[in-house]
Amino acid sequence: MSLSAITRRASLALGLSLLAASALGGAAQAQTFPERPVTLVIPFAAGGSTDVVGRVIANKMSDILGQQIVVQNVGGAGGSLGTGNVVRADPDGYTILMGTVATHALNPLILKTKPYDAEKDFAPISLLVIVPNVLVVNPELPVKNVKELVDLLKANPDKYSYASSGNGTPLHLSGELFKAMAGVSLQHIPYKGAGPALNDVVGNQVPIMFDNLPSSSSHMKGGTLRALGVTTKERAPSFPDVPTIAETIPGYETYTWNALFAPAGTPPEIIATLNKAANEAMKDPVVIGRMEEFSADIVGSTPEELGAHVKAEIAKWTPVVKDANVQMD
Repeated sequence: MSLSAITRRASLALGLSLLAASALGGAAQAQTFPERPVTLVIPFAAGGSTDVVGRVIANKMSDILGQQIVVQNVGGAGGSLGTGNVVRADPDGYTILMGTVATHALNPLILKTKPYDAEKDFAPISLLVIVPNVLVVNPELPVKNVKELVDLLKANPDKYSYASSGNGTPLHLSGELFKAMAGVSLQHIPYKGAGPALNDVVGNQVPIMFDNLPSSSSHMKGGTLRALGVTTKERAPSFPDVPTIAETIPGYETYTWNALFAPAGTPPEIIATLNKAANEAMKDPVVIGRMEEFSADIVGSTPEELGAHVKAEIAKWTPVVKDANVQMD
């Protein structure tokens, strides 16, 4: 046998040995995961709905995993900044993301520069909760339900406007979907956050708004806002007397959701460990109680179900974004 052939065989054997060692090392790492704290990136500012849900879940998952899950708020660019940070993290399970409809369905559609691929750049872990949105109006608007609102808008095209927490947000696009399905015209008034928008709707500067149910709930209870309909398929348990918009406009459905993701390439065994901990956390009575207080519906899922959910959400919102001509830098 020639020297070159021997060298090639030796190189091949060494390569296979290194590959096997790497695989064994990865398997061993997965079996002992987690050995140190895990960072949960929440790509929005502290205090919002995603932050509240994330901290409740992280606290319980820390107990289950036996390692602290440290919450890190990285806001900016509609959630894209923190989400992009997770994409660039090592795929070892020690950096995970609290994703939302904004980060994984809307941003990929509305941002001119695509900082990540919502499907290819992530390993899904579990869908956690669904938070209903709600259509609210100032009590001085002469409507008591969705049908009366639609009739009013059709009789007065381009007269009325609706507020949202900002351009390209799930609440903005909830309004655009409503306009398309109801066949009405409404001017969109974007605000820098739900708080300022709510203040102007309560003050009747803008008569209509799509909002997260938890954000508007105190105003609904206090009578400073009138709820016409929740945006989920089923009525919200916390407000059973408020009908769904779908009861008047069949097929209408929007909501905010929260889910856990890891960087693509994270070993399946680590994903399985995180998935098991997340789903176990969602069954904890304390977590259930907190989610009920927050009007969040607990879901839980397999990684495969979350992947299918993201795909379906992108397909759902693509025509809405296109028809509304929503695009952001």
